[in-house]
Amino acid sequence: MSQGQRPLVAGNWKMNGLSASTAELDKMIAGAASLPRVDLLVCPPATLVAAFAARARGTPLAIGGQDCHAEPSGAFTGDISAEMLADAGGKAAIVGHSERRAYHRESDAEVRAKAQAAWRAGLTAIVCIGETKDQRTGGRTLDVVGTQLDGSVPEGGPEQLVIAYEPVWAIGTGLTPTPSDVAQVHGFIRARLRERFGAAAAEAIRVLYGGSVKPSNAAELMAVANVDGALVGGASLKADDFLGIARACA
Repeated sequence: MSQGQRPLVAGNWKMNGLSASTAELDKMIAGAASLPRVDLLVCPPATLVAAFAARARGTPLAIGGQDCHAEPSGAFTGDISAEMLADAGGKAAIVGHSERRAYHRESDAEVRAKAQAAWRAGLTAIVCIGETKDQRTGGRTLDVVGTQLDGSVPEGGPEQLVIAYEPVWAIGTGLTPTPSDVAQVHGFIRARLRERFGAAAAEAIRVLYGGSVKPSNAAELMAVANVDGALVGGASLKADDFLGIARACA
């Protein structure tokens, strides 16, 4: 954890969740009241953002989106703009998740444009970066992470920026890097942010770890230097697991 940094635990529900999932959200909202030292964010599918945001209004738990289009409006069938997320009550947008980069072939430039759009709409941009297994075994982790970081983060706006390091090979696999591996990459990211934004601004940017985070390993991961919270996938679908991770961060 960075000195004096307030941790953020963000849940990415991916393509999961129906209206019945409100029951889990209600449990999360109730549990959030006992975690005043942690910021909590849930990013459900777009179909639930407005309903979840209305339910969470006035509580310690915020709602966000999993993606946004770079343009504020237009002939983009099936897409959702950052302004639409904000209008629905969203407070943040995840951009550049590895699944978007892989399945939708999103480039760093596209991710950068989406992050800029999130800022334009008054949202926090959670910019995801991370290497594949082949890139890691090939010794290219820092090169890949550095290139993605440089290319995916717009100029200005560090106060609305969160970086999420997600090693692709650890997402949904049950595998996690060692604490020393995480420390190396997060330290590299922090140094890169200092070079770009200056020391004070860089220290205020939260750098999350993501990739098979669960209650049983969260405390160990959160104890690593420069880890300021977690971006949680599958474990964020269940209130008990999500709150367990949040308690470990606290």
